[in-house]
Amino acid sequence: MTQKFGLSVALATPFDGNGDIAIEVMIAQARRCLAAGCSSVTLFGTTGEGSSIGSRERDRVFAAFLDAGIAAKNIIVGVLVDAAEDAAMQADHALSEGARNILLAPPSYFKNVSDDGVFQWFSAVFAILGDKARDIIVYNLPSLTMVPLTVSLIGRLRSAFPKIVTGVKDSSGDWPYTESLLKAHSDLIILVGDERHLAKGVRLGGQGAISGMANFVPRDVKLMAEEGQDDPRIEGFVAELLKYPVVPAVKAMVAHVMSEEIWLAVRPPLGSISGEGQAQLVMAFDKLFQSKAA
Repeated sequence: MTQKFGLSVALATPFDGNGDIAIEVMIAQARRCLAAGCSSVTLFGTTGEGSSIGSRERDRVFAAFLDAGIAAKNIIVGVLVDAAEDAAMQADHALSEGARNILLAPPSYFKNVSDDGVFQWFSAVFAILGDKARDIIVYNLPSLTMVPLTVSLIGRLRSAFPKIVTGVKDSSGDWPYTESLLKAHSDLIILVGDERHLAKGVRLGGQGAISGMANFVPRDVKLMAEEGQDDPRIEGFVAELLKYPVVPAVKAMVAHVMSEEIWLAVRPPLGSISGEGQAQLVMAFDKLFQSKAA
């Protein structure tokens, strides 16, 4: 039996006082999450502010991770760009270095596009990649992209590219959609991005998660992602997080759990949440988890 995907931490990206990526801090966080049971780290996803990180920065970070002894087979790379050429270039570098998967979002600048248009965009990316195209997890995040990946579109992609499109990360937060995706494409790697739906998704055949919460409670999320165990604490805290912009809220929690203020910084156009917001999140977290230990 093929090993399940498991839990990948949607690694947050720390920035120093100059707005540059604090690579050593990032590597230390990756090591903590891997040691806590994550099977991989996902770089440059939504939580990692990937759409704000340029290709040269990506190359430097990836090289630094490899130099630090983090194996490429334990690294997933998010690609969140609009031009098919740019998407293929970013994916090409990561795949050539041996990355486990590419988390590939649809183009998001143009709205109200058709399934045909989105299919043709993915097709163009794969055509540019050529023989290097493999292990693509398509990313459904309509709250940000405004470009939903319908169940029928995913069926079309996996039929046209059976050796390339191997999974879906569903961060729609729409349980009926997630359920229908699991029923229609149970042989794909289906990853549930909304931790409130994670455990029941795994019990229905989901293979795990790429999770932002794994940045600060990896052991708890692992039980949901690998064993389908419900965790009302995590489900409750996601509701608290969603009261704020998600990325700075996640980073505020990493700063709290790790006692490292560097995590509070985000890259423009994002802004940090207020001190009052941070305090309320910390209070809610400590009430639910009763400990700062990850």
